[in-house]
Amino acid sequence: MAPPILKLDDIFLSFGGAPLLAGAGLQIEPGDKICLVGRNGSGKSTLLKIAAGLVEAQSGEVFRHPSSTVRYLEQAPDFAGFNTVQAYAEAGLGPGDDPYRVTYLLSHLGLSGDEDPRMLSGGESRRAALARVMAPEPDILLLDEPTNHLDLPTIEWLEGELQKTRSALVLISHDRRFLEKVSTATVWLDRGTSRRLDRGFAHFEAWRDQVLEAEELEQHKLGKSIEREEHWLRYGVTARRKRNMRRLGELQTMRSNYRGHKGPQGTVQATVSDAQESGKLVIEADKITKSFGERAIVTPFSIRVHRGDCIGLVGPNGAGKTTLLKMLTGQLSPDSGIVKLGTNLEIATLDQKREDLDPEDTLANYLTDGRGENLLVNGEQRHVTGYMKEFLFQPEQARTPIRNLSGGERARLMLARILSRPTNLLILDEPTNDLDIETLDLLQEIVAGFPGTVILVSHDRDFLDRTVTSTIAPAVPDAPDGRWIEYAGGYSDMLVQRKGALEERKRAGKAAEKPKTQQATASASAKVKLSFKQKFALENLPKEMAKTEAEIAKREQVMADPNLFTRDPAAFNRLAGEMEKLRASLTDMEEEWLELEMLREELEG
Repeated sequence: MAPPILKLDDIFLSFGGAPLLAGAGLQIEPGDKICLVGRNGSGKSTLLKIAAGLVEAQSGEVFRHPSSTVRYLEQAPDFAGFNTVQAYAEAGLGPGDDPYRVTYLLSHLGLSGDEDPRMLSGGESRRAALARVMAPEPDILLLDEPTNHLDLPTIEWLEGELQKTRSALVLISHDRRFLEKVSTATVWLDRGTSRRLDRGFAHFEAWRDQVLEAEELEQHKLGKSIEREEHWLRYGVTARRKRNMRRLGELQTMRSNYRGHKGPQGTVQATVSDAQESGKLVIEADKITKSFGERAIVTPFSIRVHRGDCIGLVGPNGAGKTTLLKMLTGQLSPDSGIVKLGTNLEIATLDQKREDLDPEDTLANYLTDGRGENLLVNGEQRHVTGYMKEFLFQPEQARTPIRNLSGGERARLMLARILSRPTNLLILDEPTNDLDIETLDLLQEIVAGFPGTVILVSHDRDFLDRTVTSTIAPAVPDAPDGRWIEYAGGYSDMLVQRKGALEERKRAGKAAEKPKTQQATASASAKVKLSFKQKFALENLPKEMAKTEAEIAKREQVMADPNLFTRDPAAFNRLAGEMEKLRASLTDMEEEWLELEMLREELEG
């Protein structure tokens, strides 16, 4: 086992109340790919900042190998002093680092590098920060929610980059699929302490449940031991009691441990408030379109949404998911076409920008709409502090301003408000952002068991696979052109169907080239020969294939240079694109020649 390049041991940190970290640790060795998991507020981000040297622990040991480089992904990047994104990203490079790496990363993250940092959106800021920390290929890469605000193609690209990086990784993320694909070890931060599993996130939840069951059993045993000792204390002989002060001291210690045991944080307990049932047909859209200037966002699209459907919208950032969602729910009028909403609709919306939140409002006031201390949930009067507890808020937080909440707590607060109101149509725009995995589990159960209708926009593949009944996605995923297609099932189902449709189109294209072939077969007795065009193709295709193979070999020779990408990444990418097209062309020619050769043999007996 290699010695650690970074080690945190017995870390303690408190902000005045109960300790946030009490005995937590983290050990990073070369090549590690660790996911750091735990509830919102458990101290994951703080532990990562201690590892990065941005926060100082009140006690404990912090060791960083003197020669190791560390990069930390900032949640709120500081662009002060930088006129372009390129300059900001290049400032993260060390002596000897390759500046072309910045260009490569920015390109794959959807940025040119010429953008003004002051004009970036939240998602673009996150992409710029990712390029800055990944470009130097540091010894240790600390990433806090790297997939937030990234679209699915970029998340899948990032997975590939992190899987092949030489940097040791520590990741915090709510994206299950992302963690499963990238991590090889798991550190669980729980009640101030940490435990390590030397397996990836896919094995974490089963292991966590075993740990909690064992802990519960130990507490049960401790309780029984205390009962036995108390019985001895009450009914034992007085003289023996006086002599056995050690045993009495042990009982006091057991009582203290039992009373001081802090169980795991509870889970959110919530159900959606019942609403009047909507009509069977919830939404009907007929040939709706939308364009902004010259750009088509939605070309004629039709859909019928029925009560009980759960529909997911996916696609790259900027493809028009939110625009389509707003048209379907009547918030935005289409340029042409018709949208009809069904009867008795009670709509509740969770917006990805959390625009419904006033930072100066208090939690209690937000939940009750300023109507005192109570709110109506499923026809029952509930005190606001009791309702807050179901969403893991403490009673003393009732008067806390919303500005003091973390991103995950804000998401939980909005969820609490939505679920308290009668609804039969849930609109969820990026509902998984900032939620911890346990709250995500609850949201999945709510969505999957919701008796009404759900339309959601998400980049969380696992969440989509577990909840939606159909998926709407751009017809051309890499270059959206306004065409949208509805696929049955979740995200993985969509990928299978999309692949099948591609293969079907290829087969159809080949079939379109065969009419003369079929005609020749049918009239073989009268015309036992190939057409002039078929003969020409049969004779010339081998020459064309040889030329194409030579072009491929020529490019392979150039790309074999190990320094090409470092020296000229644009040339490397251009050659790779040309190679892909040439290979596809060669495959088509080979298939056409084989079909013609088989036909020739058949006609000639």
